Amino acid sequence: MITREQVSSVLDHPVHDTDGRKLGDAKRVFFDDASGEPEWISVKTGLFDTHETFVPVRGASVLGDHVEVPYTKDQVKDAPQVEVDAGGHLSEREEHRLYDHYGIDWDAAWKRTGLSGEESAAADARGMSAATDSPDNAMTRSEEHLHVGVERHETGRARLRKYVVTEEEEQTIPVRHEEIRVVREPITDANRGAAMSGTEISEAEYEVTLHEEQPVVDTRAVPVERVRLTVEEQVEETTVRGQVRKERIDIVTPDENDGPS
Repeated sequence: MITREQVSSVLDHPVHDTDGRKLGDAKRVFFDDASGEPEWISVKTGLFDTHETFVPVRGASVLGDHVEVPYTKDQVKDAPQVEVDAGGHLSEREEHRLYDHYGIDWDAAWKRTGLSGEESAAADARGMSAATDSPDNAMTRSEEHLHVGVERHETGRARLRKYVVTEEEEQTIPVRHEEIRVVREPITDANRGAAMSGTEISEAEYEVTLHEEQPVVDTRAVPVERVRLTVEEQVEETTVRGQVRKERIDIVTPDENDGPS
């Protein structure tokens, strides 16, 4: 059982179920208007702490830096969503719904307070008072803050695909060919012997074979580069907007309480 003195060490601390799993953080404590003892803890659950669930203080205990309640995570998750009035009170009807869900006997709970019949009836009318107040009679002002996270989603897939194209390629190379050139030499002492070796007057033929080079085109495959896919992570700024609630505290003076005369 959590006492009034432990309330300040409970608020904004984790709340665990009976199996040690975290349910959320304790945001408010509701006191019994009749006995003045803590009766309920409101736990903020959900991805962005937007869901508030009521859990009985009965059987709960403060263990180190967290609160442990004797209920399972499923019990707390399935608890009815109740409304708190503008004065921060939990009505009798709403409290009945919570008692029924957690299997707590309503009559036995009131007997535990030790109230008389008239006191019990008056307390029934008042219900449970909220709860973020610490025992020193100070009022705690709370507000919601945006808690923005990110989720990773697949945006598409990229792949390498190899295919063949045909392109025209041009190269210029030198080619050689042979041509006939007639060389006439005068008779000299050096060639006179060769010139006088044959018959004086006769017919003769001399044949020369001519050659030329022609381009020959062939292709061969050679590796030119290696291509692979890599993923690079880029970071950019994005703006997220959301609505948050904030509590405001006004000072009401005795003159304002009295109203116009």
